[in-house]
Amino acid sequence: MSQPPRKPQVPQPEQEPGEVLLIDKPLRWTSFDVVKKVKYALKPRKIGHAGTLDPLATGLLILCTGKKTKTIDQIQAQEKEYTGVFRLGQTTPSFDLETAVDAERPWQHLTREDLLAAAAQLTGLIEQTPPLFSAVKINGERAYEVARRGDTAEIKSKQVDIKAFELPEIDGADVHFRIVCSKGTYIRSLARDFGELLGCGAHLTRLVRTRIGEYRLENALSMADIEARRPPRPEGEAERPRRERTPRPERRLGLEHYDATQQAAAADAPADETTE
Repeated sequence: MSQPPRKPQVPQPEQEPGEVLLIDKPLRWTSFDVVKKVKYALKPRKIGHAGTLDPLATGLLILCTGKKTKTIDQIQAQEKEYTGVFRLGQTTPSFDLETAVDAERPWQHLTREDLLAAAAQLTGLIEQTPPLFSAVKINGERAYEVARRGDTAEIKSKQVDIKAFELPEIDGADVHFRIVCSKGTYIRSLARDFGELLGCGAHLTRLVRTRIGEYRLENALSMADIEARRPPRPEGEAERPRRERTPRPERRLGLEHYDATQQAAAADAPADETTE
């Protein structure tokens, strides 16, 4: 019995070599915003990120293109380094500036030794509960969607490794930190736990990711650098007519409170005085 003729194989396009891109994520941008911008500017056929950053965090975001996307899991598994500020005496539901202060307690009685002792208790292998305002999934739904509806849900704790928890500067209620930690650590949860150990509460007011493994923020590209790498239009190709686009709203879901406080602070700031 004769065999049916085989269908001719369609040649697959060769996968681009790709690269590992170190990006300095701007404030208020989501990690997906950065991915979309890079994809639009550099036109890679395949792109992905090696770990997200919250919109209110800045610093190192790693994107991989082409064949380098195969290294994403390896990069994500490496330790992370962060710097930032915890504010003592105030708590918020999101553990950061996304939501308004919901409680205040005195902190002025605390000494530097008290703060160092609390940091020491949170160093090493610890059990940590992620914030409700996070991307953790609860019954197939993102936890932050539950939180923004005003509902509550139980999130399971997990073990994380805090390899270093240093306090290089203490400025009144603002405690500057440097933390080295394992994958999956929530610095906002550390702010909550730090404040609870001290008995005064605390929340995160600034966060910068400075390192992932051997990849460092000082070697990262800005979004302007990415735009400058946009390939030139091929010679002779006519420029496509620009479509009228709806302006992107300045207000981003989840940042309404943060944006309002920033606008209020700007309005209250004294105007610059000029002299002849």
